[in-house]
Amino acid sequence: MDFLSIIKQPVGNELETFVELFNSTLKHEYGLLNNVLGHIRQRGGKRMRPMLILLIAKNYGGVNDATLNAAVGLELLHTASLVHDDVVDESDERRGQASVNATYNNKVAVLVGDFILSSALLRVSETGDSRIISNLARLGRTLSMGEVLQLANIDNKEISEDIYYQVIRQKTAALFEACCEMGALSAGVDEKDTAEVREFGSNIGLAFQIRDDIFDYYDSSEIGKPTGNDMTEGKLTLPVIYALNSTGNEEMLALARKVKERTVTTDEIARLVAFTKENGGVEYARGKMEHFRALAQQFISRNVKKDDVARALNAYIDFIVQRNK
Repeated sequence: MDFLSIIKQPVGNELETFVELFNSTLKHEYGLLNNVLGHIRQRGGKRMRPMLILLIAKNYGGVNDATLNAAVGLELLHTASLVHDDVVDESDERRGQASVNATYNNKVAVLVGDFILSSALLRVSETGDSRIISNLARLGRTLSMGEVLQLANIDNKEISEDIYYQVIRQKTAALFEACCEMGALSAGVDEKDTAEVREFGSNIGLAFQIRDDIFDYYDSSEIGKPTGNDMTEGKLTLPVIYALNSTGNEEMLALARKVKERTVTTDEIARLVAFTKENGGVEYARGKMEHFRALAQQFISRNVKKDDVARALNAYIDFIVQRNK
């Protein structure tokens, strides 16, 4: 049985209900809006974040209507943020499909992103739980802050792991934290008792992002995106940050500054990628990823008493760190 089958096993029926609710929310009677929403629905995806909400709720009591509405609300917020991110990043593709801004235009993408964001707020209000509603609102603000921090970091001459972690905690880990807290809250866990499950989500999110960043150092035929793609977008991630700081190589530091300035050439990116691999950057990042994986696994062994849920959550973590795209 593959990882995804193991992950879905305890919540298969609930996941089907989630997909129906999510797809029904991404519809509208108005032609253009419905066409764009249909374009977004076609992306599908593995539904990793909703599955995490469902599994956490299952662990703490069971999935209910509040859980499902929270899961749909969070996935809608995430979807809206991706539509807006593609405009900010001037991206033409999302999950192997033309982005909304590329298919239509920036105006349509921004407005449809706003529509989806509003739909997220409406859906999460159906939970009737102010704690869950506040959680989603805080998540939206945190994601936005992460994007702004990443933009501001382009002008920052410092090449620092601390800044890297600040960005990914707000852009990625926050999503997984919210999944875990909203799942627990929907199942009746008191808000004061959610700190540990939030930390579990954070560790999953950090491992997820570091794995994503490692992809940048391998051939695009293996992972479905160009090698050095993050550097092309002006981003310096953990492997290259470590290699630069551990060696102090002035020539490579100069190239890294060109990455931030968006003046770096394809050949220079290839040199930075090779330098990073030769100086232990990828191995260092893998070590950090495994550290966060181990912390997440410790939570499962301490706090997850249902065997099928524990097996699913362990498979969830294994999938994140072993995936190829």
